[in-house]
Amino acid sequence: MSIQKIGIAGAGTMGYSMADIFAAKGFDVTLWNHRASTLEKAKTHISAASRDKIHYTTQLEDIADSDLIVESVTEDLQIKTDFYDKLSRVVENHTIVATNTSGLSINALAAHVKHPDRFLGMHWFNPPTLILLIEIIKNDHTRQDVAETVRDLSLRIGKKPVIVNKDVFGFAANRLQLAVLREALSMVEQGVVSPEGIDDVMKYGLGFRWACIGPLETVDFGGIDTFYHIAEYLMPDLEDSHAVPALLKEHYDKGELGVKAGKGFYEYSGGKDTAATKARDEKLKKLFDALYK
Repeated sequence: MSIQKIGIAGAGTMGYSMADIFAAKGFDVTLWNHRASTLEKAKTHISAASRDKIHYTTQLEDIADSDLIVESVTEDLQIKTDFYDKLSRVVENHTIVATNTSGLSINALAAHVKHPDRFLGMHWFNPPTLILLIEIIKNDHTRQDVAETVRDLSLRIGKKPVIVNKDVFGFAANRLQLAVLREALSMVEQGVVSPEGIDDVMKYGLGFRWACIGPLETVDFGGIDTFYHIAEYLMPDLEDSHAVPALLKEHYDKGELGVKAGKGFYEYSGGKDTAATKARDEKLKKLFDALYK
């Protein structure tokens, strides 16, 4: 299946970033948003090299004949299903349709898509210019050749795609992330380690190693026998609650939502938010250059 003409639905951060990346790689890209003002704002964030190569539209019909449409509208089930109800009335039968949802059920969305066999998740990570991973998530009816086509496309733009064969909550990455977060917050709550200490354990230990080899490769290098014996005594002691972690709920209830709110587990007021974002991006860029450039 050949993909050259790509439609991006939604001109927020992820939408305009995807459009920028595809256009830079020579694809014919159209960026759709229902608000013209959002498209104008998106243009200010797209690289100069790609900006004039992209077509911009508020008419859904203008992306209907794309080879691939990647939806990145507001992360709300009702908004997304309303979008797919409208898209299904105009989209061509050959078009592959993908959603950039970070966690909503692919099967639930597929129920609103004409020809669900050509629908799947294509989950990018922020910042998309630096994070290589793309999760490709199949619904119960997704054809294998559709998944492989999107995987091959991801490789063509320099990404590292992983096919997730079953639609499970959180897909693969967020399930791992939340499992780590549950144990991390449990240790902070019990006074075992401070929040700063937890982050240091990840940044200078596990995260540093996992940037080079994954958790299963780590087990092979450490020895399956070693990890087996550790698992015998440690697994029964790990946090296994099914509730939202108490510390996460506490900050949520206070409106301390992180960088965007000026406070979370750390303080971001007085310009600290801008400095923290800049520092994160600079470190990611250095790591990206060292490992992959």
